[in-house]
Amino acid sequence: MCARDSGRAIGTEVVEDYRTTLRRLALREDRYIESLLADDGVNATASTITPRSHALVRVGALIAMNATPPSYMSAVAAADEAGVTREELVGTLIAVLPVVGVARVVSAAPNLGLALGYDVAEALETLEQAKRTS
Repeated sequence: MCARDSGRAIGTEVVEDYRTTLRRLALREDRYIESLLADDGVNATASTITPRSHALVRVGALIAMNATPPSYMSAVAAADEAGVTREELVGTLIAVLPVVGVARVVSAAPNLGLALGYDVAEALETLEQAKRTS
C-alpha cells in the first residue's frame, strides 16, 4: 500500500526516507531487495537519482567490479537512452580512478570502448603500424 505522507510509492513498496531504506538493506529484507532487483524501472525510481546519474553509477560499478565486455552493453544502452554522452561515459573512468585504481580503469577502458563501438585494441594496433611505416 502507498503511504503518501511517509514516502514515495515504489511498485508495491514504499521508501520512507534514507534511514528506512538503510535499515531495510542492512537487514537484508528479501522482499524489498527482490523488488529492487526484479525490475530496472523500480530500481531506478527507488534510487531517487536522475536517469542520467543512475546510468553513470551503473557504469562506475561495472568498472569497479572489473566486468566483462558484454556487461557494458546494456549499461551503455541505458546511458544512451538517458541522454548521457560518450564523453561523460568515458569521464566515468576518470571519476572512479582514485577509488578503484589504475589497474581497474586500464582494464575497463577497452571494455567500455567496445560497448561504445570503438575497438581500442584495434586503434592502438593501427597507430603502432603507422609509426613503423613512417
